[in-house]
Amino acid sequence: MPTNRFVWYELVTSDIDAALTFYGQLLGWTPREFPGGDSRYVVVSADGRDVAGIMALPEGMSQPFWLGYVGTPDMDAAAARFTGAGGVVHRGPWDVPTIGRLALVSDKQGVGLALFQPADAGRQSTAFHQGLPGHGNWHELHTPDPEAAFAFYADQFGWTKGDAMDMGPMGKYQILKADDAQMGGMMKAQEPMRPMWLYYFGVRGINDAVARVRDNGGTVLHGPSEVPGGAHIISATDPQGAMFALVGPG
Repeated sequence: MPTNRFVWYELVTSDIDAALTFYGQLLGWTPREFPGGDSRYVVVSADGRDVAGIMALPEGMSQPFWLGYVGTPDMDAAAARFTGAGGVVHRGPWDVPTIGRLALVSDKQGVGLALFQPADAGRQSTAFHQGLPGHGNWHELHTPDPEAAFAFYADQFGWTKGDAMDMGPMGKYQILKADDAQMGGMMKAQEPMRPMWLYYFGVRGINDAVARVRDNGGTVLHGPSEVPGGAHIISATDPQGAMFALVGPG
């Protein structure tokens, strides 16, 4: 499994079945109940390849959200690096039998994500694929301090800078690279958007996707907008309020 890259996505939501219906209509995902465990967990796939998991909001939480997992070969060392650099380990590390070792963390600016060490080091992740619709396609960090955030992630995962684009009053959009491959970008968080990782999923056509978001009870927050390279993007919320983004041809 790739290390120091995003390898899984997870929707934590107030209504699992409603979310399955929405994303099934939007992205063509098909569900599969994950056996065992103390609570319900549903794995969704695109064309037979596992992409993400969906679970219920823990008690005491009210805002649904998407969470990304970054792969690591050594969970205990990765968790120690996070705390040593000023990040926080909120839960774990803990073991999920036959699956792997997990930890919920946040960076130095308070943005959450998860770490994952697979039980089988040779297991392949199919969640991220920029050439396949319905898969993770891009990862965008909205942070109060871009330079400090980049230094943090470069130290944690070895990420490097690609090109940077001037967005005028919104500041600079900095491309992030892992092993010389573009995998995301980062920018200064703009009000009213909270600091967060925003996860993009690929679609076959952005205009059709916009219609499916709206027809199935979601809300388009921004776009469609063209980005360098000719792709088009939108950001949106699902009917339960979790924010996500889509990218595809116009």
